[in-house]
Amino acid sequence: MWRKEFTCHSPTHSFYALTVRDGKPGQQVPVLLSGTRGSRGGEKEEDDDILDTPRRQKLKSTSKYIYQTLFLNGENSDIRICALGQEWNLHKVYLCQSGYFSSMFSGSWKESSMMEINLEIPDQNIDAEALQVVFGSLYRDDVLIKPSRVISILAAACMLQLDGLIQQCGETMKENISAKTVCGYYTCASIYGLDSVMKKCLEWVLNNLMTHQNVDLMKELGVDVMELLIQSSDLFVMQVEMDVYTALKKWMFLQLNPLWDGPIKQLLADADAWLCKRRTDLCEKEPFLNTEEGTPFRSVFRLVRLQYIINDLASARILERDNILPPEWLTAMYKNQWFAMLRTEFDNDNGPQESNKDEFEQNSMRCGRKLSKDGDYCWRWTGFNFGFDLLVTYTNRFIVFKRNTLSQPCGGAVSLQPRRHLAYRLRLASFDSRGKLVCSRSTGYQLLTLEKDQEYVVMNLDSRLLSFPLYVCCNFLYTSPHSDHRPDSSEPESAAHVAS
Repeated sequence: MWRKEFTCHSPTHSFYALTVRDGKPGQQVPVLLSGTRGSRGGEKEEDDDILDTPRRQKLKSTSKYIYQTLFLNGENSDIRICALGQEWNLHKVYLCQSGYFSSMFSGSWKESSMMEINLEIPDQNIDAEALQVVFGSLYRDDVLIKPSRVISILAAACMLQLDGLIQQCGETMKENISAKTVCGYYTCASIYGLDSVMKKCLEWVLNNLMTHQNVDLMKELGVDVMELLIQSSDLFVMQVEMDVYTALKKWMFLQLNPLWDGPIKQLLADADAWLCKRRTDLCEKEPFLNTEEGTPFRSVFRLVRLQYIINDLASARILERDNILPPEWLTAMYKNQWFAMLRTEFDNDNGPQESNKDEFEQNSMRCGRKLSKDGDYCWRWTGFNFGFDLLVTYTNRFIVFKRNTLSQPCGGAVSLQPRRHLAYRLRLASFDSRGKLVCSRSTGYQLLTLEKDQEYVVMNLDSRLLSFPLYVCCNFLYTSPHSDHRPDSSEPESAAHVAS
């Protein structure tokens, strides 16, 4: 008896064929061991895997070759572009990626057959360096845009109608907004129609104008932008509305004294001294906004929510002392607030009970607080809020509202009505060194009813998302919207009859 053994392989199985000689010469017994791998089978599959796996080897890419040979060296150029004292030996087939050149070459324009074209550059934002980048982008897959150069490159990309490059410039701007760049980026975005960049810039300034006051930024902000900021309920206010007025006073002083150069802590004192000297030297009795020098700022100051300034005695006295605002503005506001108090006391106005977001956005009280580090905090914002003494507490990562009536003294009259209503929105944010949001949370627009001394958990914070210093910004509406309905002659008689 003898046996012979051999092995063969297929891509899926290993076969072992045995030739057995047991009295019957030549008889072969094939044996298939399904699913079994021998050592050679595993090596074979591994070899196949290796053969099927592409190997990366760094070669000189086609894009780099094209950029170097055709653009930088200008080989086989069929057109020369001249602009701003520079010349570029380029290729029509690449220039046609630009909507500007595509129209030029495809129509019956005389330039379509010219070998040399002199470009007129009407936009002062475009320079030769920007044209070098933009022309080069037609010959390569990617372009590196420096934030300091993005405005010039965007201007050139818009002129040549390069949508992809325009979009990349927009993304570069949004990623590099800071106190130094935000005004330039906003102006540039408004010129070239980048609405998303304008929106991002406004969001940045709304978050940082009062949380991170910066002298250079305040000097650059124009009246049009400041109007958008001051009228917005998204303005991140620190402390109370009086601080919005104070920020505007400093901003106006810088607009009129652009050479002022001092520390931010000295700015308010110098602005007050300047106003005082002006009143004394010129014997100015006229409110500053009614003067020729102050008129350009009227539209901005008109947007301050004065109803939340005159409800605090110290703040009201400062308004009178500064003599910036026309007296009729204040007279009208005192009247409105007086009627609001009467409605609260005698007309059962317990606060907003129905959703009215438009009223909230236009007239809500804006206030805020900076929490420098984690810990326990409890505070109230100053001013008379129609008997609603609201305490705010931050402890153990909870933010709590409490309607205070009896347990603690407060500086103003406290409403003892069983229930009071308010509309609110609370936002939290922390920022990096450039003012970019690191994390943020918002409750959104909410309606809340509180009984006497009742507490309400407004927000429970995840410790993993907390980053200090933490900025808290709140919007409140304590009274219901009211119409300008004037009572007819019969209403006083009815009131008098009831009183008697």
